[in-house]
Amino acid sequence: MLLTNKKLIFLLSVLLPKKKFIFHYKNVRWARGRNETYLCFVVKRRVGPDSMTFDFGHFRNRNNCHAEMLFLRYLGALCPGLWGYGVTGERKLSYSITWFCSWSPCADCSFRLAQFLSKTPNLRLRIFVSRLYFCDIEDSREREGLRMLKKAGVQITVMSYKDFFYCWQTFVARNQSKFKAWAELHQNSVRLARKLQRILQPCETEDLRDAFKLLGL
Repeated sequence: MLLTNKKLIFLLSVLLPKKKFIFHYKNVRWARGRNETYLCFVVKRRVGPDSMTFDFGHFRNRNNCHAEMLFLRYLGALCPGLWGYGVTGERKLSYSITWFCSWSPCADCSFRLAQFLSKTPNLRLRIFVSRLYFCDIEDSREREGLRMLKKAGVQITVMSYKDFFYCWQTFVARNQSKFKAWAELHQNSVRLARKLQRILQPCETEDLRDAFKLLGL
């Protein structure tokens, strides 16, 4: 994919150092010192019945701009034709985007993403997260933000071993070194996956209630 923005090309061309990836993506229970969000992404666009274009890279927080919003800032270069080509009647292109985030989105980013996606039906987004950001409090805005993303059609999943392995192979300057799971990677992944399921459950309950109302039950 041809990218005209030189700054964006620089961001996409740099793979994550091994130590930086391990430090920021490690799904430990107490993640001290991890004050940035790293966002590794894959962009796919179908160009024919049997072929797709493929691009990847990563962002992190810069100049008080969260990684999620930084991605949206460069979306036009990453997904050319997403809004059409400026010609009346021109068909918009459809994109499938996958994020692998060291932290789940904050409340503000979740709300803004949900609002953006509601206006961009030709864009599908999946988010894999290593850790959950400020989701310990039952009525936190971060929890509500995740539920809003789900309602907007975003698939949110906690990263498992295979997801960390994929990121290691795709986004890390590993120099042929193999990915080694850290202590309690699987246990922490299972714990966080269960927690995320509990957070998203109220959304599912509301959907069921709406369905029952429609059926007159």
